[in-house]
Amino acid sequence: MNSASGIFHAELGKLPATYAEVLSFDVSAIKAAIAAAGTEGIIAVGSGGSFTVASVLCSLHEAYTGRLSRPSTPLEISCNPTLASTSPVFFVSAEGKNPDILEAIKRARDHSARAIHLITNQKKSPLIDLAQASSGLHTHVFELKEKDGYLATNSLLATATLVARAYGELDGRTQLPSSLGELLVSGQPIDQWLLQAREFVQASAQSKNIIVAYSPLLKPIAIDLESKLSEAALLHCQLTDVRSFAHGRHLWASEKPDQCSILAIVEPTVATLWEKMRELLPSKLQTLELSLPGAATSDLVVGLAAEMYLVDQIAAALGVDPGKPTVPAFGRDLYYLSLANLIPPPPEQPNRGAASKYDVLGARWPAIRTHSRMQRAMETFRESMSGQRFRAVVFDYDGVLCESQAPVGSLSKGIVDGIRKLLGQKIIVGIASGRGNSIQEELQQCFSPEERSKIQLGLYNGGRITTADMSESASENQSEFLNHIGRIVGRLRQYGLPIDNIRATHPYQISIRFRDGVNASEMWFVIADALRQAGLDPLNVQHSKHSVDILEVGVSKSRLVAHIVQNFKLDAYQVLTIGDQGAWPGNDAALLEHRYSLSVDVPSRRLDRGWNLAPLSKRDVGATLWYLDRITARSDGTFSIEFNK
Repeated sequence: MNSASGIFHAELGKLPATYAEVLSFDVSAIKAAIAAAGTEGIIAVGSGGSFTVASVLCSLHEAYTGRLSRPSTPLEISCNPTLASTSPVFFVSAEGKNPDILEAIKRARDHSARAIHLITNQKKSPLIDLAQASSGLHTHVFELKEKDGYLATNSLLATATLVARAYGELDGRTQLPSSLGELLVSGQPIDQWLLQAREFVQASAQSKNIIVAYSPLLKPIAIDLESKLSEAALLHCQLTDVRSFAHGRHLWASEKPDQCSILAIVEPTVATLWEKMRELLPSKLQTLELSLPGAATSDLVVGLAAEMYLVDQIAAALGVDPGKPTVPAFGRDLYYLSLANLIPPPPEQPNRGAASKYDVLGARWPAIRTHSRMQRAMETFRESMSGQRFRAVVFDYDGVLCESQAPVGSLSKGIVDGIRKLLGQKIIVGIASGRGNSIQEELQQCFSPEERSKIQLGLYNGGRITTADMSESASENQSEFLNHIGRIVGRLRQYGLPIDNIRATHPYQISIRFRDGVNASEMWFVIADALRQAGLDPLNVQHSKHSVDILEVGVSKSRLVAHIVQNFKLDAYQVLTIGDQGAWPGNDAALLEHRYSLSVDVPSRRLDRGWNLAPLSKRDVGATLWYLDRITARSDGTFSIEFNK
């Protein structure tokens, strides 16, 4: 094969059509996910060509937000899933079949308290099956007409272009051209640049070795070039940024100038530096520049396309089709080795409860943690819980009985069965939530009228006490306090605060919902400070994972506990409360101030209550189910909870 042909060449021929196709795709969901992570860094995970897309994600995120972000392989996440614990995570898998990334997603899901996004090009795959069977996974599917061969080409360019579109549209100042042919390399169309690269291609094919010196802002292009050259066994490829080449990497060019060539992937930031370096290199050393006008969205896209075409030219010079290699049997065996069986998960933390208390108290590493003292406090709490007989349990809703801010119809069978079992054993069940009638709609789908009549509700953060079978009527009582709050928050929205919705429910509260993934605890400070500046008390401002609520004076979830105690003639210590945001200003702080209380996520700061005793791998609804499994009901309508069960 002495001219470009074969499967890989045919796939490259479809790139212009693929580029044009994805310009019409809807990127609103991925834009929302990226915007939600705009105040922090991200983790992006992929293998092979998908690692290139992960690198593009992180490169653009750093460029536009200034937040340090990290592209990672599935093995990195599987070995250390806590990497996914505090940052939004984006998993990229074109076909959704990579067993390594499926295992990494499972482990990240067990350890992450943040949003997890899955980006794929197939509507049906093991990845989609996993997403449908798991909670807390957000899927972004961009299905393509054409399927790639051995090396990622069209799927890679398509997904990278979609990511680039998302960042460019969010930025509002950068826009991709309407066709791939409008993108220029070294000031000219790609095909003309390739004509100038002929001598370099022949030299590289002969030496079988290439050094790629890249601008740090264009690193994803270099990563993909190395991936394709290596995965197709075309050339030995060394990667180095332009400046690191001077730190010893130049010796290869000095000792073996006839056994290597240098490709420089540069943009204006490092262009002058590279020109000075090139003047100092041996004259017989073959070099080529892939020069781009910047490191914006369009530059990364055209750079990826250009290096793919360059790989095609090198493959043609070698007489190889990268799209159809001979994969040995041991290669397939290597690929399908099971990480789940061969990479042990991180050991379970025996003191999850103690560690979570230290975290919420601010005693994080490297602060010295006197585990013995905290351990004693935890054991004292566990013993008091195990020895207590309860008659009622009050749950928070979002993040406890269903995934945070999930749509109607999202109560799992396990939660429904657990509540039904409690009701059948004459245990009083209460639900306190910032939501209103949407909860009643949900419960109507899951429980009979008789069961609903027994479920006590504290809607609007306890502002309205009712039962699940009672329909809600709109209140005509207007609160001037809440109206004033609404005007203040409205101005913040105009300033650019990432607010998705502002909903006033008179006379109880104003709920401010943020874009999906935005850290509501950070937004709390902005809103609370705005109220402080207006001369208002911020003590009634609280947050969940997705919203900030400003409550009318006297409104609290603890009102539901008081109602149950008074209405059913209980001792207050016969009520167990379960929430997820137990540390003030979390919206379950009042609920977890109750003497006997448990958290499924953030505990209370008090040592005598509000502990999270669930295993590390159990969070939110999973932790609630874990607690429910440890409840033992008795014939007299009481129950106990045993954590060693």
